[in-house]
Amino acid sequence: MDLLPDLWRHEYWLPPGITWRDMEQMQECPRPRDLLFALPLALGFIVLRLVFDRVVAPPLGRCVGLRNRLRMAVAPATKLESFYTQQNRQPSQSDIISLMAQCDKSQRQIETWFRHRRNHDRPSYTKRFCEKSWFWDQRECWTGYPQQPIERAHFWYYQLELGFYLSLLLCVSVDVKRKDFKEQVIHHIATIFLLGFSYCSNYVRIGTLVMLLHDSSDFLLESAKMFNYGTGWRKTCDTLFVIFAAVFLVTRLVVFPSKIIHTTLVLSMEVFEPFAGYYFFNLLLMVLQALHVFWAMLILRMANKFLFLGKLDKDERSDEESELEEEDDDKGEGEEKDEEGECCWERSKDALNSKLKMLNKSFVLNNLNNHRAAIVSKMRKAR
Repeated sequence: MDLLPDLWRHEYWLPPGITWRDMEQMQECPRPRDLLFALPLALGFIVLRLVFDRVVAPPLGRCVGLRNRLRMAVAPATKLESFYTQQNRQPSQSDIISLMAQCDKSQRQIETWFRHRRNHDRPSYTKRFCEKSWFWDQRECWTGYPQQPIERAHFWYYQLELGFYLSLLLCVSVDVKRKDFKEQVIHHIATIFLLGFSYCSNYVRIGTLVMLLHDSSDFLLESAKMFNYGTGWRKTCDTLFVIFAAVFLVTRLVVFPSKIIHTTLVLSMEVFEPFAGYYFFNLLLMVLQALHVFWAMLILRMANKFLFLGKLDKDERSDEESELEEEDDDKGEGEEKDEEGECCWERSKDALNSKLKMLNKSFVLNNLNNHRAAIVSKMRKAR
């Protein structure tokens, strides 16, 4: 902030009446300098991507499948289950000794059983996130704003997302240029500004909802692509595409404008008056919504082909170079067929010529034989 004081004026980033000093007095306050941590994460994502492409992707492509890690099955034990559900999930040393005598098990067996039992009841990350009040009631996004403490999980969620999109933007020059290349660049830039601004202005609650909404469909698209490049997985690819299209259209064209944009445009005004950051944040959300409409049109075109043709021929975003290569391949195949046809005609022509020559020879021989027979018969008559 000391380097660019005009840029970091609190009038741009915070609601009226709130200053950066007020934010610093709050515990667990998001600070703009925290975003610098995303830079090494972006480099880490790039390295991770290179390792994945060269080491992990080849065998994964051969397998064309994902195997979820299964949890260890918990062996049935009535007394241990009763103690776990009624008394304590983490028994003390004295409790373990008592259970050893009751169950005729060793200390290690009892500790292992309780560890597996706790792991079995551990909620997933999605379930933990759904416990957040603002997930269901968007008005809670602005309760106490902007002096809202940030949880550690949300801090890392922001850092990982920001690092990931920075890595995508840094690698955009070496990626395959598709038809929506410009839209992808605009999307990455808008997302990076959204993440950075929402963190600095403590729009963290609404920011986590935006990220979760986008992440809910992206992994389905990548999974469908993976199976599309494999052989024998056409039905799986088509099924994943149908699920992805449904999730994308609902979340991006219905939930995003009716919940997210409505929350930031309308519900936020119940708590504070508009300021510069309010307009900037909502402008970026509008840019994302325009991109959502653009990609939704491409998805609907693919869905139309799927319904009438029964299969997906190719991605509507396929790069132009790939299409040219396919056309060149088609032309090459046509030229090869023409050459093969010419070769076949030459062979047939040679065969016909040889047969004609044989017929001519046999015809000449027959004439000579007939002429000879006629001369012989005349000589016999003359005698």
